[in-house]
Amino acid sequence: MTKKIDEEALAEAYNRALALEKEGRVDEAVAAYHEVLAIDPEDHGGAAVRIASMGRGETPMKAPDAYVETLFDQHAEVFDDVLVEQLGYCVPLLVRQKLTDLGLGPFARLLDLGCGTGLTGGALRDMAEDITGIDISENMVEIAHEKDLYETLYVAEIIDFLDDNDDEPFDLVTATDVLPYLGALEPLFFGVADNLNAGGLFVFSSETLPDDIMAGRGFMVGPHQRFAHALSYLAERLAETGFSLVDVSDITVRMEEGAPIPGHLVVARRNPD
Repeated sequence: MTKKIDEEALAEAYNRALALEKEGRVDEAVAAYHEVLAIDPEDHGGAAVRIASMGRGETPMKAPDAYVETLFDQHAEVFDDVLVEQLGYCVPLLVRQKLTDLGLGPFARLLDLGCGTGLTGGALRDMAEDITGIDISENMVEIAHEKDLYETLYVAEIIDFLDDNDDEPFDLVTATDVLPYLGALEPLFFGVADNLNAGGLFVFSSETLPDDIMAGRGFMVGPHQRFAHALSYLAERLAETGFSLVDVSDITVRMEEGAPIPGHLVVARRNPD
């Protein structure tokens, strides 16, 4: 039975932690975020990620599911406007351009992981006969459904879906703006490989940080509470999970506080069994 959360105590601790973090009082902020975690172990507010973003504690393997679901449920109605118009996000269009430039497609079956409101589905709609979308946020999926872009939509955590799915394999899997919520990528990459035809394509975006900040780490939580990945880590994990690199591009993923966020657009092919 799930323990009832003391919402008042949670709000007080979380707001206090945010204020301390903003003031640069890191030790006190970390202590307050630990109070938040004690009240809400499922971590709807992403306290563990915020602690890691301040360089304290262990780097989580992924952002908490409760946090990601809450974050996107809350922002679903304004998501397209904020992401595209305010933050300059155009990764789905970059995916389309890259596939076109490489002469890849059309595709019979496309799986859009972290489909959100359907930005990638819309960008690739005429390149695939059948598109399936997956997102952890029910509110996001409802908006995607209203756009009538997908043959099938699921509300699910993507790793769970990939592990449990027994539908026909796909020949293209996309994951745009998914990796910033994942640290360790083996579960995702293995799951994608299991759901791709041999020779099928996996296209995804990632964020990164300068080498002196990454300091040899494969992944870390950056200052905006999103995971950054080293290109060497991406390449190693793809090779280990049965993929060959087709193309890697340096991209600007989005703007944040007026500054471009650098990242990579990766096209990989699943090796034959």
